[in-house]
Amino acid sequence: MTELPIRDVVPAHRFDEARLAAWMAANVDGYQGPLRVQQFQGGASNPTFLLTGGDGHLYVLRKKPPGQLLSSAHQVDREYRVMKALAGHIPVPVMRALCEDPEVIGATFYVMDYLEGRIFRDATLPGLAPAERAAIYDDLNATLAKLHSVDFEAVGLGDYGRPGNYFERQVARWTRQYRDAQTEEIPAMEALIAELPGRIPADQSVTIAHGDYRLENVMYHPTEPRIIAVLDWELSTIGHPLADIAYNGFIWRSHSPGWGSLDGVDFAASGIPTEEAYVAAYCQRTGRTEGIADWPFYMAFGIFRLASISQGVYRRILGGNASTEREAINGTPALAEQSLEILRG
Repeated sequence: MTELPIRDVVPAHRFDEARLAAWMAANVDGYQGPLRVQQFQGGASNPTFLLTGGDGHLYVLRKKPPGQLLSSAHQVDREYRVMKALAGHIPVPVMRALCEDPEVIGATFYVMDYLEGRIFRDATLPGLAPAERAAIYDDLNATLAKLHSVDFEAVGLGDYGRPGNYFERQVARWTRQYRDAQTEEIPAMEALIAELPGRIPADQSVTIAHGDYRLENVMYHPTEPRIIAVLDWELSTIGHPLADIAYNGFIWRSHSPGWGSLDGVDFAASGIPTEEAYVAAYCQRTGRTEGIADWPFYMAFGIFRLASISQGVYRRILGGNASTEREAINGTPALAEQSLEILRG
């Protein structure tokens, strides 16, 4: 387990800290100044900052990145709304306030309480006992199943997305996002764009969908194998539960340590379940007694979407707008080829 390092705010993401402090005083109950602002290093989407109040209280600020943004991307307002609605149903941080006035720091942002816990960035969970590894993956599975059981109408999210035809809309959306960020011709992406619409299954299940559910996007208790916060809700919507479990399951097929990979893991000895066992546990928890038909489509779609996101990140790195300092290497071709291979079986 590693924590994101904290650093001074990088020049590209600086804003008027005095204006933020004044906004905090007016909008965040209990806030006391003076305010100290630092930035979490890493991540490629929404810049994230650690705020320290004069009394030592810690907050986290998430904002849209600077520069020209792709349509429907970086919707931190949706992150705030869904986490506020799910309080008491799913482990989430305490939401403090949302600001949609660009005059304050130049972009929409929200503030939430900081949580002390563990974020596992190495999916192999080195240094832990097999029983703890098993429990960590089991709670990851159980929390996703719990999310998919939440009545989204009852928690005030009935208009959070359009129920039904999720994959038709999603394939179209990520095709548009890819086109908007395209920098080269990628034959496998062209094939996926042509073939995915004709492979969409008949299952029209509707739940809250997290959209980026994986080990790195949850926080565990400091000493217990228990999730205390599900994070990074930027891609959440009213959608299809099987999109989430397949995307979550990509960890077993990923070969990128940076994203997360289980390459080389001895599943029998490590305590980490196999992909098949993990999916079976989810099916048991959600009443899918027949398992998941069309699993290759769901997995291929998840990787296609990841390929489109990767293209957007690559474009932002080239433009100097990404909250990362990594080298500009386009991971889209390899992801697209993997997705196409799975889809065609």
